[in-house]
Amino acid sequence: MKAENDFYTTVELAEMLKMNVMTIYRYIKSGKLVAHKFGKEYRVSKIELDRFLKSTKTHGK
Repeated sequence: MKAENDFYTTVELAEMLKMNVMTIYRYIKSGKLVAHKFGKEYRVSKIELDRFLKSTKTHGK
């Protein structure tokens, strides 16, 4: 289990959410998913992932 301050890579997120990694990049670019850039890679915190999942759950109803 990841701690609150842990970060996920875009590939990890794509695998967890069963999405294409390009979809993750589109969410980041559009601002739907807040990510931090470390070098050439984006990372998403567990807190931001939880916020994103709650917001999509709300819009899905």
